[in-house]
Amino acid sequence: MFTILIFLSSGLFLGWSLGANDAANVWGTAVGTKMIRFKSAALVCSIFVILGAVISGAGASHTLGKLGAISELAGAFTVALAAALSVFWMTKAALPVSTSQAVVGAIIGWNLFSKSAIDMKALTKILGTWVFSPILSAIVAVILYFLVVLSLKVWKVHLIRLDGFTRMALLAAGAFGSYSLGANNIANVMGVFVESTSEIFTSINFGSLFQISGVQQLFFLGGAAIAVGVFTYSKRVMMTVGSGIYQLSPITAFIVVLSSSIVLFFFASKGLKGFLVSHNLPSFPLVPVSSSQSIVGAVIGVGLAKGGKNLNLKVLGRISLGWVATPVIAATITFVALFIVQNVFGQIVF
Repeated sequence: MFTILIFLSSGLFLGWSLGANDAANVWGTAVGTKMIRFKSAALVCSIFVILGAVISGAGASHTLGKLGAISELAGAFTVALAAALSVFWMTKAALPVSTSQAVVGAIIGWNLFSKSAIDMKALTKILGTWVFSPILSAIVAVILYFLVVLSLKVWKVHLIRLDGFTRMALLAAGAFGSYSLGANNIANVMGVFVESTSEIFTSINFGSLFQISGVQQLFFLGGAAIAVGVFTYSKRVMMTVGSGIYQLSPITAFIVVLSSSIVLFFFASKGLKGFLVSHNLPSFPLVPVSSSQSIVGAVIGVGLAKGGKNLNLKVLGRISLGWVATPVIAATITFVALFIVQNVFGQIVF
């Protein structure tokens, strides 16, 4: 068991890195506008990200598994470690990079090293979401912005009461966003371990009440690691997202968080997909999308809805560069690390 925990440590490190970086995508705007205290945001985020991971995390991990089914524990360890290092370095630079891109890049590095065929259909589906999710978030943000503006004109709420409503709305949107983050992005943290630990984590039955599957146990560990990352290292990136790209008011911060959360939920909900398919409607693929891209798209959407004059293009350029570099860096680190783990430490990686 101790050996297994050592191998899982890279996944836990990746979870910590995701919490340190991607929690900012949900709470950065609320904390950046000083409507929610960091400690309050971290507590609510931690609770709901674990719930999302355990309850709804299985859907997105299925597509990631198609891209690369890593059956050896040492290989999964190396892939997760390479992705975690990539995200950690970007976090040190205070950039909201994509954990999804880091993991996908790392899996491609494993495919290249093991000379495994890359499922181009799964890869195309994932790459498509990298383009579509920020655009969709921007569209949702624009729609919500004009709906909120119209509602405020009709209701004419007093400023003091509006401030209270906004704080509660930010907390609710943050809780929903944290749940969606856990549901969608836990596949990035522990998805590579599902295949190699299927015989280790077995289902636990609590009589006829409920059952906790092996995958849910694995995802709980990953969710807990994300929570630790939120508390210990996420504040810097929160400030970059919250105030670096575009100066947000508390109300526009709520719109940004809700828009991004909705998009993350679209790509994680098996129930929503089943409902749309059963009614012969177009459905969203269950893919671990980039929460970083989603939140940045929402911020841009709000900025455009307000005229687009104060968008910080320099910060956007740095973030975009991080998005491009992350999968390349992760793939390169993975390839080199797999060579070392296999040839120096004598571990079977594929």
